[in-house]
Amino acid sequence: MPMPDPALAPVAPTFPITRSFHGDEVIDDYEWLRDKQDPRVISHLEAENAWTERCTEHLAGLRQEIFDDISVRTQQTDLSVPARATHETAEGRRAWWYYTRTVEGSDYPIHCRVADTTGERPDLSSAVAGEQVLLDGNREAEGHDFFQLGAFSVSPDGRLLAWSVDHAGDERYDLYLRDLATGTDTGPLLQGIAAGIAWAGNDFLFYSRVDEAWRPFQVWRHELGGTGEDALVLQEDDERFWLGVEESRDRSHLVFTAGTKLTSEWWLLPTADPTGVPRSVAGRTEGLDYSVELAGDQLLVLHNRDCIDFSLASAPLDATSPEQWTTVVEGQQGTRLEGVEAYQGHAVLSGRREGLSAVALLHRQGEGWGQPQWVAFDEPVHDVWPASEADWDSPSVRLHYTSLVTPASILECRLADGSTSWLKRTPVLDHPVHGPYEPTDYVQERIWAPAADGTLVPISLVHHKDVVPDGSAPCLLYGYGSYEVSIPPFFSVARLSLLQRGIVFAIAHIRGGGEMGRAWYDQGKELTKKNTFTDFVDCARHLVELGWTSPDRLAARGRSAGGLLMGAVTNLAPELFRAVNAGVPFVDALTTILNPDLPLTAVEWEEWGNPITDAEVYAYMKSYTPYENISGGRYPAILATTSLNDTRVFFTEPAKWVAKLRQSVEPSAERPILLKTEMVAGHGGVSGRYGSWREEAFELAWIIEQIDPTLQAGREQIDPTLPAGRG
Repeated sequence: MPMPDPALAPVAPTFPITRSFHGDEVIDDYEWLRDKQDPRVISHLEAENAWTERCTEHLAGLRQEIFDDISVRTQQTDLSVPARATHETAEGRRAWWYYTRTVEGSDYPIHCRVADTTGERPDLSSAVAGEQVLLDGNREAEGHDFFQLGAFSVSPDGRLLAWSVDHAGDERYDLYLRDLATGTDTGPLLQGIAAGIAWAGNDFLFYSRVDEAWRPFQVWRHELGGTGEDALVLQEDDERFWLGVEESRDRSHLVFTAGTKLTSEWWLLPTADPTGVPRSVAGRTEGLDYSVELAGDQLLVLHNRDCIDFSLASAPLDATSPEQWTTVVEGQQGTRLEGVEAYQGHAVLSGRREGLSAVALLHRQGEGWGQPQWVAFDEPVHDVWPASEADWDSPSVRLHYTSLVTPASILECRLADGSTSWLKRTPVLDHPVHGPYEPTDYVQERIWAPAADGTLVPISLVHHKDVVPDGSAPCLLYGYGSYEVSIPPFFSVARLSLLQRGIVFAIAHIRGGGEMGRAWYDQGKELTKKNTFTDFVDCARHLVELGWTSPDRLAARGRSAGGLLMGAVTNLAPELFRAVNAGVPFVDALTTILNPDLPLTAVEWEEWGNPITDAEVYAYMKSYTPYENISGGRYPAILATTSLNDTRVFFTEPAKWVAKLRQSVEPSAERPILLKTEMVAGHGGVSGRYGSWREEAFELAWIIEQIDPTLQAGREQIDPTLPAGRG
């Protein structure tokens, strides 16, 4: 079928608004698209949605095929691996196994528990006698277009469930209390709060509230059944810091945290004294980033005081200063320590070594600790992280494990000796056409791309074993590169729809992420941010040079800050990519970071710099922010997706970006510029697994058509009226 004439695409009207900073005046024609209460804005978004549907309606069959691929390969009726938790009741200690069930045809998990009568993890492969349903997400979601749980926490005595829900996608939650004996709900007790809560005994709940810029800045105390007003416990006035609260594993203390990316402060408060005053563990020193884990009669402190990639120290339980820290694991640059969890006699350390996630065990030796014993894995690329067990005296921990060819799995790791055994590997069901999934049919590897400055950038790569690097294969390259976030080489059922078509999938582990340690992050932020973008371009060129793809068959994909990456590399090297899929993209970064009233702005000045006060930062950001650097000419096909209620990246940014692209870029039916807005959703997209699968199928179908030469060639043969040179 002929593609719609791009001249018929929606054209946003222009209402010039002048922005002035540091003597630089910028006229912004599309800033008016910010107000979602304006009927003109909603009308424009709906017009864009209608245009996108018109331009992609011929892909309905392919979308359904991909959705069916995901559906038939997924074991839709399934159970999670049970986790044990012990409660102190009036009758004594009582242990339960907690788990979730999914049911075919239902969108949301069902949260359950069953009493521990044997001390052994129960076999849940058949009906569970004595199962208690705590919360059925499908029932709670009825009548709502969006459903997302925030808090889900059972009281120390196991009698009450505190749970919160967001029905809009704006990450503001209403809190309810459920009596687990009767199933009766009370509430909402609280409205518009942040996601998490913490118990102090069975009578007090602690929670966070957000300010007008969506920053959690207060922790409050609520007494169940109390007659007085809730009490403010802590308030964080520095607009860079987020404030939160949680319980320690043994539930002996509440743990309060205020943090930015580079600086943090932690407080402790005994749960036996819920109306007391929290005590700071080490005060606050600019640039000192630390975290605290209770380990019985002492604290374990992960910190960057003496090593950029963090060290581990112990401290007295009543510590108030870093001078009281004693080194347990000396920091080593290149081995990034990221987390520690303490159990009776043992601790589990997590981090990154040689660019891959890693887990180590430490054993208590009197007052001190032994050296870390790293758990070994065979695959050249993988992702592993520990589950947080509820019981302080647990003899083992569950490890989450996956790779580009290994489905999500759970291992049990015995704390005493580090031995592991498989508890569950998520099944991939047989496909009626492609047959069973065989990991050996696919090849995963890590390659290294030379950046312009000589830095070697890791790439995780997977492809069908029959694909050869002769330049003919389509390829999808994914990237993120911000906030020290590492993009793991993980398995995806949906991705099999690409791999079975001979499409190569790759992840560029670019600077600005955390894959290679804190220095890797430092080299891709603030006034070095452009390394993130040039690294991705260099990775793309390296894949072409090695023969894994060619520019007319290469697509790029990223979300959020990865969407900023997509916009930047599209401007830098439009000739290198056939298509770009930008999800909830942060493409108008400078405008956002210049407005401290918007969510996240002030807390992100450590990431981008502060362009309000620093003219150099302003000029640097202006030189790369995608919205202000569209070069014109021939661009890749672009699909931008967003959500109306996204609090983290406003829909405004991709809406403005697409409007300006249409104004500036050479129009092309074969390389459309499209915007799709979910009208009831948040930063993570629509809620519910089936809605998420359809959303993924929509984007993958669009990508496949753009880069798969067989699909393009087939359509040209069917309809000779399509423009010459398609693909």
